[in-house]
Amino acid sequence: MADSHTAVPPEQRQRTARVLAGASAAELAELWRNWPNRPEVEYLRAPESGLVMVQGRAGGTGDRFNLGEATVTRATVALHTGAEQAVGTAYVLGSHPEHAGLAAIFDALLNSGQREQVLTEVITALEQRQNAQDAARRAEARSTVVDFFTVARENDGDEEDEE
Repeated sequence: MADSHTAVPPEQRQRTARVLAGASAAELAELWRNWPNRPEVEYLRAPESGLVMVQGRAGGTGDRFNLGEATVTRATVALHTGAEQAVGTAYVLGSHPEHAGLAAIFDALLNSGQREQVLTEVITALEQRQNAQDAARRAEARSTVVDFFTVARENDGDEEDEE
C-alpha cells in the first residue's frame, strides 16, 4: 500500500469527497455497474448512520455556536485486486447506506492504481453535471429576484398621479 500512487493531495481529496457526497446513489450505482474489472469489495465498516453536531457562526465570522444535529452515514471499504489493496471512506448527509458504500468504493479506487481513470470518468463527469445543475438553480433563483428600490420608485410615482 505504500505505492507512490496512494498519496492523494488534500485539495484533491476534499474535491473528490465533495463530488462523491453530492452525487446521487443512482448515479454512483450506474457508474459502478459499468465499471470494468471491478475489484473484490470488503466492508471494513459497513454503512452506518449517526448524528453529528452542526456548528454555525454569528454573522459568518463571529463566535461558534451549535446550530443543531444532522444525520450522516459513513462507510469504509477495502478493495482487493491481486496483490494490491486500497481503502476508501465516505460520509454522506442523511441516512443513505447504499450511497455511502458506493462513495467509499470510488474513494478506494482513487487510492489505487486506477486513480486517473476514476478522476476522468467519475469525478470530472459528476462535477460537471453538478456544476450545470447548480448554474441552473442559480439562474432560476435570479429570475425571481425583486429589486425593491425600483418597486418603491414605481409606487412613489403612482401616488403622485392619484392626487
